[in-house]
Amino acid sequence: MDHLAGLAARLLGTASAQVSLISDVQTVVGGIGSSAPSVGVSTPVEESVCSVTVGSSASVLIPDATADPRVQHMEAVRAGVVGAYLGVPLVVRDETVGALCVYDPVPREWTEEDVLLLEQLAASAVTELQLAALAEEYEDERMRWQLAVDAAEVGAFDWNLVTGELRWDERLVELFGLERGAFGGTIEAFNASVHPDDRARVGAALSAAVDACGVFTSEYRIMLPSGGTRWVAARGRALAGSDGGAVRLLGAAYDTTAVQDNEARVARLLEAMPMAFFQLDRDWRFTFLNSEAHRLLGAIGSDIVGGIIWELFPDAVGSDFETHYRAAVDTNEPVEFEAYYPPPLDRWYEIRGWPTPDGLLVYFIDVSERRRAQHAAETAAARASNLAGITASLTGTLDIDVAVAQLAEVVVGPWADWSIVTLVDHSVSQVPGTARLEGSRHLWRRGLRDVAGWHADPERRGLVDRYLEHRIPDLNDVSFLAEAMREDRAVVVVDGAGDAIASMLRPGAALDAWTQLSASSAAVLPLRGRGRTIGLLTVFRGMDRPPFSDDDMTDLVDVADRAGVALDNVRLYAEQRDLSEGLQRSLLTPPPAPDHLHVVVRYEPAAKAAQVGGDWYDSFLQGSGATNVVIGDVVGHDTVAAAAMGQIRGLLRGIAVTTGAGPAEVLQRLDEAMATLQIETIATAIVARLEQTPDELEAGVTRLRWSNAGHPPPLVVVHPEAPETPETVGEPPRVDPRDVEVTALWPDEADLMLGLVPSGDRTEAVLTLTRGSTVLLYTDGLVERRGELIDRGVDRLRAVVAELTAEGRDLEEVCDELVRRMLPERPEDDVAIVAVRLHPQDRPRPPVAGPPRVPPTVD
Repeated sequence: MDHLAGLAARLLGTASAQVSLISDVQTVVGGIGSSAPSVGVSTPVEESVCSVTVGSSASVLIPDATADPRVQHMEAVRAGVVGAYLGVPLVVRDETVGALCVYDPVPREWTEEDVLLLEQLAASAVTELQLAALAEEYEDERMRWQLAVDAAEVGAFDWNLVTGELRWDERLVELFGLERGAFGGTIEAFNASVHPDDRARVGAALSAAVDACGVFTSEYRIMLPSGGTRWVAARGRALAGSDGGAVRLLGAAYDTTAVQDNEARVARLLEAMPMAFFQLDRDWRFTFLNSEAHRLLGAIGSDIVGGIIWELFPDAVGSDFETHYRAAVDTNEPVEFEAYYPPPLDRWYEIRGWPTPDGLLVYFIDVSERRRAQHAAETAAARASNLAGITASLTGTLDIDVAVAQLAEVVVGPWADWSIVTLVDHSVSQVPGTARLEGSRHLWRRGLRDVAGWHADPERRGLVDRYLEHRIPDLNDVSFLAEAMREDRAVVVVDGAGDAIASMLRPGAALDAWTQLSASSAAVLPLRGRGRTIGLLTVFRGMDRPPFSDDDMTDLVDVADRAGVALDNVRLYAEQRDLSEGLQRSLLTPPPAPDHLHVVVRYEPAAKAAQVGGDWYDSFLQGSGATNVVIGDVVGHDTVAAAAMGQIRGLLRGIAVTTGAGPAEVLQRLDEAMATLQIETIATAIVARLEQTPDELEAGVTRLRWSNAGHPPPLVVVHPEAPETPETVGEPPRVDPRDVEVTALWPDEADLMLGLVPSGDRTEAVLTLTRGSTVLLYTDGLVERRGELIDRGVDRLRAVVAELTAEGRDLEEVCDELVRRMLPERPEDDVAIVAVRLHPQDRPRPPVAGPPRVPPTVD
């Protein structure tokens, strides 16, 4: 614990650190700095800063203890010992038992990295505490083994929890009264032999041992094939795998129906144990080894029993083996540790030692495979963490300059000393494959541009910038960069990169910078996007680092692949954004302003990245003077839908203006044109025309003529006149929303959407509107919600429109409020709105619509 406290203080740069256990008092079990004198001392918990950490069961960051009301009253703070504090809880079996903390006498800021580092060290502290707790179990376990030693007829079992195989030695088979080969080798076969009244209890004991990765102990009856019963006592322990979960259960069982000689039972038990065991006398001489110990230690090539451990195993002298063995004998306390013994054994062992009056008893198992698996897992986790960090940094930006700069920086450290990122401008680069043609070796340089570089040494970053400024023009056509570009593959220079690259540079600024930078090994990796190379990543290592290993190259290729996709995503995003913005600008044309009408339009995209979709609106005048308003929605939510929408919108406008046709005819001609021009899409639309004859103009009414191609129904709002009172003079008129008539113009029989049946007939309807009426056209994104009928959305829209009309809002405000009140925070669909309000007062005479003009027949 002192070591962990010291390590925490050094890594976080603090003057002091401690490991403390908190109950009704605080006990410091490890410390450095100001905490060193307190190790082993118990103090009141009320004066413990660590009690705040334990009480919250979470990390506690205190930059300035004198200003923190939780601790400013404590003696250590008032005395100036604790000025800044960082503590993390120690949690054992879901219970917070203490804290690992670091502190300084002066205030300081703590970072997330500080917290993560201290939490990792706290995990090690918890492991040490758990090992200490296990020590209390050792005496009980020794007594259990002694009970086994006192038993007779001992058999051994080995249950593989991964494969399910249950192995018994011959003695255990005999103990259960079975013939050789008659045991099924499964836990079910064992359960079949256990007395029915004892099965549940034995099963529960086995499950508890496996779940807790602990000790199994049980005494139960078995049913012999001959018809009798026998009492059996079993003892065992679950062994953990690399992930901490139990993978094996080893143990022994013996007949407890008769009393046998104690020494005979001990010998049988120890020999039958799957765990290796040996005994040392007071002179460190081997007095007994079981067969498993002989198997594990026999590689030394000499007899072991009778020999002195330090002579037979000289590499144990001065190692953890000697330290722990002598400590166990000197303190009469059990020890548990893991240690490595070099060749000829070349293995890792997990060891438990119990001192006795006669010497030392040692149980051990070979954990080499587990250690290798742990090391491999830790290495893989570190690599995965680095790769995940790179992915997060590259996908966290949509700015190409930021992305390449981050890529150059993140590979330095884990894999390289310095790096360069190169991008390919395909608008000026070679046609794919031409760089391989005879006489075209120089084409690799076209379109290449070194855009970012980074060095681990801040003082050399200026040299990197100078080198990448001149590198590409100064490299010859056989350079490693040219080879990687032409062959579209990674090029690795394992050794001698300094001289090799210098020979490929012509005299000049790049060579001068390279001479000062240099490298012993280098690698050039293509950055591949979707179907093409979009850049190159060049990484370098100096003389003080080994060449790139196979694992390094695997990681770097992975980095390059991830970076290529991320950079290509940034490029595609920029292209789509520019295209979307251009499309949207071209579509958001202002509506006309006829004398007797007020037309307002709105467009809301579904998401910031898309910015445009298949919804559109339009408003224009026909040659007759009639005002047309259009709303439509092309199936789809991408730029393909937007492009189709642009075509349909243009066709509809052209047909309506050049033919002067009414809404139904315009839609029918549009359907035919889409089929003729092979515009393979489906769309909904409403075309509405507001027209007046001279008599209608004098009467103050307007005819609304419309045709609906599978679109949500238009709304017509009749605004009742509000009585004017002295209190409301000069204010917008307000009425009860229930008095506002909002009608959804559902068709009696719906017409088909555009793009389905070009030759189908279309219908239109006519409605006479009075002055002050409002017509609202909209797309389905305004009213549709996932899992809800569109009728409910239309009813909700009618209610909102009634409220806004009753409030006396003008048309601009109505449209703004519809968007605000009807749309969720992140709408899933784009929305277009066209609102038309007939002016309530007389206006100058607008152009009067005549009869529809019939275009000439074209054979």
